[in-house]
Formats: sequence, C-alpha cells, structure tokens
Amino acid sequence: MDDALTDIATRLRQGIARLQRRLRLSATGSISPAQVSILALLDKHESLTLGELATFEQVRPPSITPLVRGLDAEGLISSTKEATDRRSTRVCLTPKGRKELNTNRRRRTEFLEQKLLALSPADRARAEELVAFLETLLEES
Repeated sequence: MDDALTDIATRLRQGIARLQRRLRLSATGSISPAQVSILALLDKHESLTLGELATFEQVRPPSITPLVRGLDAEGLISSTKEATDRRSTRVCLTPKGRKELNTNRRRRTEFLEQKLLALSPADRARAEELVAFLETLLEES
C-alpha cells in the first residue's frame, strides 16, 4: 500500500472518531449514547425485536435488554410481546422518545454550528466542500 494513502486514511479515521466522541459529549442527557443509538434505529425502522436491535448494534442479545429496560422505564419506547412468539419482544419509539432523540440531534447540530461560526468565511466554504466530499466518499454503491 501507498504510505501516503495509509497516512491519510489513518488521519481521516482518527478525525472522524474524535468528532464522534465530541458530538456524543455535546449532547449528554439522561440517556447513554448506546440508548440514543437504539432510539435512532427505532426512528429509522419504526419497530424492531430485541434480537434485531442486537444485530444492528453488533452486540449479543443479553446486552440489549438492560438498555431497552432503561428506555422503557423512561417512557421513551414501548414494548410488546410478539403475537406469534411470546418469547420475542418488539419495541417502538414513543412520542417522548422521538422528542428525546430530536433534542439529542439538535444539541449535536448546535455544537457543530458553534464550531462553524468561529471559522472564517473561507474556512466555512472549505468545511462545506469537506461535507460534500464525505457524502460522496460514503455513498453506497
């Protein structure tokens, strides 16, 4: 492999990871980042079983249970037993959960807006170009 490309890829990975950590910290609330991730999945998929959540989160099913219980206790999700398999639980986002998710997303956006406001107009234009580049880079084929 080309050492220059490896360096760029490494710096890009590290930069994205640092940005993700900063965004998570900027949106701290009453729920954990893992629980926010579950809310986002439910927002996208409407309802999922615990097994499906575990698959999406790339964890073992027992790891999902306490996260879901906490969200249920806060009224952020609702859960029901599957009619065809009473051992399986399906969860969905409640209006309160959607509000919490939107608040979290708004806080993250506000964090980035504040960072962008501190930039010069030229640097903001560069940031806009970077966003377009990242969107292109991450397009699914």
